[in-house]
This record gives sequence, structure tokens and C-alpha cells, in this order.
Amino acid sequence: MFEQDAEDLYENAPCGYLSTLPDGTIVRINATLLDWLGYARDDVVGRRRFADLLTIGGKIYHETHFAPLLAMQGRISGIALELRAADGSRLPVMVSSVVKDTIIRTAVFDARERRSYEQELLRARRHAERLASTLQQTLLPPSLPDVPGLEIASYYHPASTDQVGGDYYDLFALSDDRWGFFLGDVSGKGADAAVVTSLTRYTMRASATRDPNPVTVLRDLNTALNREFSGPDLRFSTAITGLLVPDSDGFAVTLATGGHPPALLIRADGTAAYQHIPGGQLIGPLRDAYFADIQLRIGPGDALLLYTDGLIEARTAHGRYNEQALLEYTANLAPTTATGLVDELTRLLAGFGSGLDDDTALLALSVPTTHST
Repeated sequence: MFEQDAEDLYENAPCGYLSTLPDGTIVRINATLLDWLGYARDDVVGRRRFADLLTIGGKIYHETHFAPLLAMQGRISGIALELRAADGSRLPVMVSSVVKDTIIRTAVFDARERRSYEQELLRARRHAERLASTLQQTLLPPSLPDVPGLEIASYYHPASTDQVGGDYYDLFALSDDRWGFFLGDVSGKGADAAVVTSLTRYTMRASATRDPNPVTVLRDLNTALNREFSGPDLRFSTAITGLLVPDSDGFAVTLATGGHPPALLIRADGTAAYQHIPGGQLIGPLRDAYFADIQLRIGPGDALLLYTDGLIEARTAHGRYNEQALLEYTANLAPTTATGLVDELTRLLAGFGSGLDDDTALLALSVPTTHST
């Protein structure tokens, strides 16, 4: 009875079994594998080698890798191959073999469900990548508006192609021939960061429409983030925001910051300097965070650069890129335009290669030297 049970287990096991001579000739095969392949036993035993059951690619792999490794090690396991059935269809399988007394015993596992699962994972990943790209586009302005007398350029580099980044920027019209703008960075990455980014961008726009004072805009954003994300899942943002008001041949600018790297002003006279703003705490963690602003002006030939910390924290062969390096780099470009500045910085970022491991956003504003009212 036991021998009958053992024989039945071999023939009708949930996986395929076959035994071959050292040259690969099949001397035994179970009913399960024959059923998968659609062969009669007499078509296979003594007539075919194991390699004859493989696809062309599988045969090449068997001869160049599988068989030599099995001969050296005496066993091999978990090898993905494809068998060709009697009707020409392909059967993805996982194969394990062991050599015992000059006979090669091989177990064959049906991998069709695994292959389907892997393909489904791949489809899901591609869908997620498309969704992330679409979502990212909704979080950044599709195009920046035309502002009379002002040149505008921007750039965005996501650190990961499969995650939504946390950097954001915008420039938009307000009433009375004024313009609002901002650039910032929320904590975290992925979908959670996207939620904060979306709330941040639309809160700042709405606030600036009611009251364009940049400090008021940051206070309103701080209230929104503190209310929504002050619990265990703390979220915060850094941001720099401003108000543009045209004057005789340029723009008066009010800038306010909340924990963000300072804007960089590149003058027409060839100088460059950071526009430091005293105070300016992180946006979100504190209910009554402090924010301050400064006044400046950009005239013909001047350019104002806003950027996120991905630029000044990129890894280089000499350590982290930093604010001093950026200052020296841009000073060598002066005088410049918004487009020229962003083009040069884009090339700089590309040169960092894998050292650019954080999202990076740039927003540059400049007044053409031919500006007229």
C-alpha cells in the first residue's frame, strides 16, 4: 500500500518530476509534467533530452549556465526557464535539479501564476509612475504667466522618478497690477508629501488674493499646516514668498521667508548677494511662528533667484555643494537673465549626476535691460 501511495504521489504531485541520464536523456517523467506539456509518455522517455523541452533561449541558457553549474556543484535550484509544450505554447517554470548516482533528478514548478503576478506588479508600477507624473504636474503650474517688463524662468528636478516630490513654486497675477510668487519645500516624499504640497500651494494662492502681504501669506499657511499636521504625523514646509509691484523701469519686491534658504540677487553691475531675512521660522510646527520681510528692487539687468535646498546640498567630489559655492558660481554669470541663469544652473545640476539626491526647484526673475514702461 505504501509503495502504491508513493508511486501515486510521484505521478500526480503538484509539481513536475523527471529523471535524466548525464547526457540529458529523459528516463522517467511524471504524469503531472506530461499533462502540462501535452505529451504522451512514449513521446518523451528515451526519445528526448531535457533540453529538447526548452525554448530556444532556454536551451542556450541550459547549455551555457545550467548544465555546467550542475556538473560543478551537483545541485542547482530556483532557475527560471520556459518549457515548450506539444502545441508550441510556452510554460514558464522554476527548475531545481540534483545529481544522485549519475542520475539527474529535476523538480519543475509551474510559474504561470508567478509570471502573471510579476506582470501585474509591473503594470501596477507603470501605472503608479504615470499617476505620480500626472499628480506632480497638477502640483506645479503648467506654465508661468507673462508679466510685462519681467523675464521669468523655472526648472524642476524630481530626485525620484517613481515618487511625487515635495518642492513647489508658483507665480500668479493679483489685483491692481501686482504679482505674487513663492517657492518652497515640504517635508517628506511621495503621496503624503503631495497632500501637504497641494494644501500649501492653494493656501498661499488664496491668502495672497485676500491680502498680498507676504508675511500674512506665511502666517495663513502656518495656521493651515499647524491645524492639519501638528499631531504625530508632523508635517512642515519651508517657503519664500514675495510681492512684485512694477515701478518706473523695474519692480519693487517684498520678500518674506519661513525657514527657507535666502534668495540670491545678481545685479547688473556684476555683483551677487544673498538677501537674508532676520527670523523666519519653519512653517507648521509652531502655532505662533515668527515671520519677517525685507524690501528690495530689481532693475534693468538684475536677476533674482529662488531655489530649494537640493541645489546647495548636492554631493560633489569635494563634499556638499553649498551657499558659498553657489554665490561664487552665479557671480561669475553676472550680469545675467532669468533664462540664462536657469540654463546655467540646469547644466550645473546635470553635472552632479547621482550626487543630486534631493528634489530641486528653481524660479528666476529678471528685468531686461531694454525694459520700458
